[in-house]
Amino acid sequence: MASFEAALAEIKRGVEELIPEEELIAKLKEDRPLRIKLGADPTAPDIHLGHTVILNKLRTFQDLGHDVTFLIGDFTGMVGDPTGKNTTRPPLTREDVLRNAETYKEQVFKILDPAKTKIAFNSEWLGELGAEGMLRLAANQTVARMLERDDFKKRYAGGQPIAIHEFMYPLLQGYDSVAMETDVELGGTDQKFNLLMGRELQKAHGQKPQAVLTMPLLVGLDGEKKMSKSAHNYIGVSDAPSDMFGKIMSISDVLMWSYYELLSFRPLEEIEQFKADVENGANPRDVKILLAKEIIARFHSEADAEAAEQEFINRFQKGQIPDEMPEFEFEVGRPVSNLLKEAGLCSSSSEAMRMVKQGAAKIDGEKLTDSKFVPQAGTYVFQVGKRKFARLTFK
Repeated sequence: MASFEAALAEIKRGVEELIPEEELIAKLKEDRPLRIKLGADPTAPDIHLGHTVILNKLRTFQDLGHDVTFLIGDFTGMVGDPTGKNTTRPPLTREDVLRNAETYKEQVFKILDPAKTKIAFNSEWLGELGAEGMLRLAANQTVARMLERDDFKKRYAGGQPIAIHEFMYPLLQGYDSVAMETDVELGGTDQKFNLLMGRELQKAHGQKPQAVLTMPLLVGLDGEKKMSKSAHNYIGVSDAPSDMFGKIMSISDVLMWSYYELLSFRPLEEIEQFKADVENGANPRDVKILLAKEIIARFHSEADAEAAEQEFINRFQKGQIPDEMPEFEFEVGRPVSNLLKEAGLCSSSSEAMRMVKQGAAKIDGEKLTDSKFVPQAGTYVFQVGKRKFARLTFK
């Protein structure tokens, strides 16, 4: 395979859409480093694996020799991105934004090469627009165009309020591309409207429009919703190695392949071989262990990955936890005293509380100490005594 074809294949790996692909190919053939942008509003201080899907793709461009900018939306963060929201999002204070931005910078360098990464803040140009500049920017689009956006359309149809400043957000994000003369902008599938706005504004300013690359949203531990803190189904890049290992091992065998495609740096041919091995009888648990160790080594160290695997083996395999056991699904929010009863591990809530008090109840091999403990989203193995087990999934 020619080097250009290999580079293009790596860029397209796991991608949802390239808009338009032929323009990206033409840009890549210009024989110059392209200006690649990924923007993020520092709305929360911690990054989880869902965020790293797009960061991994940014690293791909970086490794291919392109100019990469991680744009921190310190200005847009104070506006509040309405994407996917059914209510107006509360704007952050300047202090919140700056505090979260510092944490973001620390965490993104677990993936990006610090020596090859430019960090920018969009207040540099958006703060200089002023009232006249904002009015000129708003004149580029109509209310009808904004209402084409799915979340705005649903809220308008449902009689839910849309604040005027929310219409400004896609315009401000789009203007970032004008200010930076971006060649390619990356984002999740939920950012498509905003990313395309960048193309429109660049055309209006006489620039060659950016190509848009969208990545799928990583499904969380519950196997249904996208990974997010609000859904309590996330794996943080700063999670302890043992916690990270346990969470990765809790995902379903089917979901594992999506995690491999979006999170692993292994060659696609190797992943396809893993699939073939499983289809021919290999234990998917062993393949999942390789994924867990790869991710932990990336965000911690090889030694941490080995130690986490050993801890897992000691807790589960040496503890003779069976592969087959009853499985149940519950909504998040129920205390373990009720759960142990409803899963058939105890005859009553009072017995469950007594078992917890006696240290005879465990969750993922760890003794439960509080009968009022409420598990978060995810899948866990509950045990009472030496022989009663159940796998409980919380959504």
